[in-house]
Amino acid sequence: MKNELLQIQSELQKRLSIPYQWNRKQNDFLDNKTNFIYRIKTFENLLAEVDKQFKSNKNFQMYFDYSLNRWFNFWSAYAVEKIFCSLPNVKPVFNQRDRLKDFSINGITFDHKTTVFPRRFNLTFEQAKQNPLSLIEWLYLNQSKQKRKHYHNRLFIVLFSSDGEHWKLKAEIIWLKELIENYVSQFESNKLFSLQLNKEFKTLSDIIWAVK
Repeated sequence: MKNELLQIQSELQKRLSIPYQWNRKQNDFLDNKTNFIYRIKTFENLLAEVDKQFKSNKNFQMYFDYSLNRWFNFWSAYAVEKIFCSLPNVKPVFNQRDRLKDFSINGITFDHKTTVFPRRFNLTFEQAKQNPLSLIEWLYLNQSKQKRKHYHNRLFIVLFSSDGEHWKLKAEIIWLKELIENYVSQFESNKLFSLQLNKEFKTLSDIIWAVK
């Protein structure tokens, strides 16, 4: 597995020299237009496919940015999920298309989300670390719109870089592997945060802080 992770890391790092900008909210329509990102593993092939699909489109730059961002986020998340599922007491979900959960730790199912520390959050990073529940609630309510939105158990990896380029840490796969292994080795279900986000069930969640 380590060779695969190193290969993914190498490809992700090729994207770091291009500015990370969305210029619009992620949505189902553009997701459907860029679903080729799931089958393309190398950055060179990604650029070729984006050019093939959108070179004659007047909104080429929008599709270019959107495709690169989705590809970058997907393959980073893919690697992180592989790391989790390789560890003791972690089991992958049976249905890989299940959008509500990726794996279980000690029998508790989670969807995982790697996210940068949000600029719009009303507390500083240090304040958030002292009050993680407030950040968890904010992330549930303000991220993952449309078909990606849900209130089931979620495990957040929150990225924070001292230079402000938080997003680039998604490419640090081997470093993230160490943080994940440490978290799972010390996992205790009674330390999870419990939230009542809707009337039907309680949500369990936690944060893995990834700070450089």
